[in-house]
Amino acid sequence: MRPIFLACAAIGIALVGIAYADDSAQPPLYYQDPDGKPFYAAGPSKTADGRDYKPVFVEGATAQAAAPPAPMAKQAGGERRILYYRNPMGLPDTSPVPKKDAMGMDYTPVYADGDGAGDVPGTVRISPGRLQTLGVRTAEVVFRPTLTRTVRATGSVQFDERHLATVTTKVAGWIEHLAVAATGDPVRRGQVLAEIYAPDLVEAEEEYLVAARMGGAMAGSTRHGDAGVLVAASLQRLRALDVPDDEIARLRRTGQASRRIAVRAPADGVVIDKPVQEGMRIEPGQPLYKTADLADVWLIAEVQEQDLGEVQPGAQAEASFVAFPGRTFTGTVDFIYPSLSAETRTARVRIVIPNPDQFLRAAMYANVQIAAPATVGPTLAVPTSAVIDSGTRQVVLIDRGEGRFEPRPVRLGAQGDDWVQVLDGVTAGEKVVTGANFLIDAESNLRTALQGLAAPPVNLAPAGASGSKP
Repeated sequence: MRPIFLACAAIGIALVGIAYADDSAQPPLYYQDPDGKPFYAAGPSKTADGRDYKPVFVEGATAQAAAPPAPMAKQAGGERRILYYRNPMGLPDTSPVPKKDAMGMDYTPVYADGDGAGDVPGTVRISPGRLQTLGVRTAEVVFRPTLTRTVRATGSVQFDERHLATVTTKVAGWIEHLAVAATGDPVRRGQVLAEIYAPDLVEAEEEYLVAARMGGAMAGSTRHGDAGVLVAASLQRLRALDVPDDEIARLRRTGQASRRIAVRAPADGVVIDKPVQEGMRIEPGQPLYKTADLADVWLIAEVQEQDLGEVQPGAQAEASFVAFPGRTFTGTVDFIYPSLSAETRTARVRIVIPNPDQFLRAAMYANVQIAAPATVGPTLAVPTSAVIDSGTRQVVLIDRGEGRFEPRPVRLGAQGDDWVQVLDGVTAGEKVVTGANFLIDAESNLRTALQGLAAPPVNLAPAGASGSKP
């Protein structure tokens, strides 16, 4: 049976050869998987389920010209040697013969001596006519004065503690009149807030008047000096009890003690607390009013522990509030509190924000951005979008001109918001790729393409063998 089988096979091969000889104008160039998958063979072949590979023809080719090319063979005329063809979009797909992708783009040849004369291995070539279609954008490597990183945090508004005031009295008495009777009323320094009746104040005024009369009656006598000391002591007592200077002037001018003594505002601001009403009895030291100056407010930002080292007093900060969408308020970092919250691992940073219009109010919530210098002095930098980071290796694509892009490893330093410091790998003036929507579809695809650029050519399967995936 075996000799008969071999004889039949020989007859079949002879018949195939006769058929090719008769139809030499249209011989197959190679054979491809019947489903269009990237499996190829130099001669007739079958799939795993027994289906025949489809022959691929080249229109107008002769039998000699249509033979499967030898990828490693030297081309006539001393031309460069083509190893294989790779996908024009950088996908991990190669072909041993010229081919088009699903969009009709020609596969790119990979040469034995590199992608171009003088090019380093792995240089990516893109047709100049397709650069705009692929969305390739470049930027120069430049020296920047400094790199700034934005530290983001949240915070809330508080009154400036250095401009808070509490209005009290040093004597007991009764409130007979409130000139400012509502919380939130604005007040000016020296403005009358209330009038009180205090027996101790009336007694101190009477004592001053008596001393003044005695001093006048003893003028020219040997005891005039003692009377003067008594007047000075009485005057000092009035001032110690916070009797205003205008009240003392009125007392001297009229010679009459007043039943009511005015209580005045110690500073400009607004009333943030008023715990008293008319007719109430008050004790020494009891708060009558609390006022706050809203010309400046404090924004207390909660900064994460890992960002705290980059925040310094004097740094500029911007805050946005829900109450004022689209508007930002600018302030300055004034102080970093000396302790962290054990629960949230955040530190409190005090930011002073001017508030001339008094739009900002206590307890308002804010999103904060603090400008933190990442570097000091001029530094070589590239846009962050130019860096392809695999976690263990950082690469940029250098624009070599004429559609050539060279992948080059770099060593990075500090990172700002849009720029990153380059310590080694590039020089000022070189151009790096910052955007290629079709060339760099994803970071993982690009890494695979870069690693596969120097891959060995795909071996053609022998006739009668199953196809192999490149």
